[in-house]
This record gives sequence, structure tokens and C-alpha cells, in this order.
Amino acid sequence: MGNLQETPSVAPLSAGGAIALEIRQAPVLTLIVFVPVVILLERISPGAHTLLFLMSVVAIIPLAALLSRATEAVAARTGDAVGGLLNATLGNLTELVIALAALQAGQYLLVKASIAGAIVTNTLFMLGGAFLFGGLKYHIQEFNRVNARFQACLLFLATIAVLVPSLISEVDQPPAVEVSQKLSLGLAVLLIVVYALGMLFSLRTHRELFVSVSHAEEDERLWPLTPSLIVLGVVTLLVALVSEIFVGSVQVAAEHLGMTPAFVGFIVVALVGAAAEMTTAFSAARADRLDLSVGVALGSAVQIALFVAPVLVLASYFIGPEPMTLQFWRGAVTMMVVATMAAALLTNGGHGTWYTGVMALALYAIFAFTLFVLPPANPL
Repeated sequence: MGNLQETPSVAPLSAGGAIALEIRQAPVLTLIVFVPVVILLERISPGAHTLLFLMSVVAIIPLAALLSRATEAVAARTGDAVGGLLNATLGNLTELVIALAALQAGQYLLVKASIAGAIVTNTLFMLGGAFLFGGLKYHIQEFNRVNARFQACLLFLATIAVLVPSLISEVDQPPAVEVSQKLSLGLAVLLIVVYALGMLFSLRTHRELFVSVSHAEEDERLWPLTPSLIVLGVVTLLVALVSEIFVGSVQVAAEHLGMTPAFVGFIVVALVGAAAEMTTAFSAARADRLDLSVGVALGSAVQIALFVAPVLVLASYFIGPEPMTLQFWRGAVTMMVVATMAAALLTNGGHGTWYTGVMALALYAIFAFTLFVLPPANPL
């Protein structure tokens, strides 16, 4: 007894100390200085659109990293299903802010291209990247295929709702604009109701079906819950502010950089808007938490299709120059349908490998290259 030495205890870090340590250990967070710089530059030189566009993209990167880390901490305490929903919701605020700003300016092509691009980006690029990054570290990763099938079914329903207004515009005697607007309004309300009932089903009445199957150990460096929630709120506001600057400069900058509005909305806006969710999905896959990655990727796409798009239709009656419809150009509809079918096929087995990710990313690259070299001549 006398020879036993008492092991000195290490005092746990305070909430502020834990976050400060995280910032020091992540060099990418040093880019946070671009957030006040781009805000100040927008006040001083609002006409420098190309510079504002590039700097706003850089400023979103550290904000996405902070949002990812805080969301992981919350998800570890609420479960991957709720965590994925939380990350998808906060991440989609960026797309919603960008789309609302474009909607108010009457840039409906940019709005619709960003909606279609967000769905395709989340189901192919984000999901494929998660499979690739996770598969390079782990031979085979498992996830709850019931959740994946559920999300894929919701996404398929949403693409059908978008397909109907687009199809009726192609008939021999297309209906009047007022008919298309009424149809889109009714479908928007229906999609929001379906989305709300889907959340009730997955988070309340049948939540046992959506339990994570990942085997990752809890990260000891997770932030405390309260500071994580505070960071989520503050960073979300900053992302929204930087996104407004991004919207104000993206059109002119795109012309200077030789990009079309369809490519900007479908690819650039979608990738920038999903930066926070991608960071979470990729890092979760590397930590063998593929359930969270799949939940973020497909959950975000479902939320865009069933909630964000209908909300934009409703908002157009109040802030837009005229009501917006759910009528997309044929190329966008085709890409959304194909992406939905690909996501259903790739997640059907309940396990992921690196080559699964390669196939999803290859399909996304085909779409991106096609839009870049051959934009739609008459998209709407």
C-alpha cells in the first residue's frame, strides 16, 4: 500500500479551451480571417464582383469546417439520424439563402439550376466522396440500408413531382402559365406535408428502424454540447451573410470566368452551398460513421427536394417578380431522375467501398462536363 503512487489526474479542458485547441490543430481554420475581410470588402468595393466571388468561396471553407465539427459533437449525443437531419438542415440554409436572394432578383434560372444541382450534388458527389474517402481507410463499411432506402424513396417521390409540371409543358397544347403556377403551388404544399410526415415516421413512430450500424468509437475530442450549439448558431448566421455576398457577385464573376448561368447554379452554387455538409459527410466516413454520411447526403437532397424547393415556390408569391413554377428544363429533370436511381442502386446493399464512390463521382463528372461544354439553349 505504501509503495502505491497516486496517478496524477489531468484536468479536463474547459469548453472554450477545447474549442481553442481544435482551432489550433486545424490549419484550415486560419482561413476564418477571410470572413471579416470579404464582409469589409463588400462594403468598400461592391463592384469587385470577381474578387468578392472568389473570396466568399474561400470564406465559406473554414465556416464549413467549424459547422462540421460542431455538428459531429451534437450528432454523437443525439444519434446519427438526428445528427444527419440537423446537419442537413443547417447546411441547406446556405442554399436557401442563395436561392432567396436570386429569387428576389428574378433570376429563376439560377434558382432552379441551384435546386437541381443541389439534389444531384448531394446524391452523387457527396455520397460518392463519402464512399471513396471511407473506403480508402476501411475495406468495407456498413450502414443502415433501411434509412437509405427510405431517403431514396422520398427523393424519387420529389423528382416525380418535379417531372409532372415539366412533362405537361411538352405536350402539343401546353397549358397556360396560370395552370402551371397553380399546379406547382399545389404540389409544393403536398411535398411539404409529405416531408413533415416523413420526419414523424423516421424520428418518432418508427425510429427503431433507423438505428445506426456503425462501429466507430466516440471521439474523445468532441466539443461539449452547449458550446457546440452556440457555434452552430453563430456559424450559420455567418454562412448566410457570406452567401448573400456570393449571390451578389456570382453572375458577373461567372461571365468574367466564362461560365454559363446553368453551370453556375447547377455546379458552383451547389458545391459552395453544400460545403459544410460535405465536410461532415467526408470526415464521418473516415471515422467509420457511414450512417451519418449517408444520412447527411441523402437527407440533404430530400430536404432540398421536399422542403426547400416548395418553400421557394411559396416565397415567390411574396418576394419574387412573379410566381415560380416547378417546371425545369428537360436536361435538369433527366439528371435528377438518373441521380436518384443511382443513389438507390448504390445504397441498396447496405455497405460501401471505395469503388462505389468512384462510380458515383464518375456519373457526377459526366453531368458537370456536359453542362460546361453544352449548356441548355432554352432551359425554361
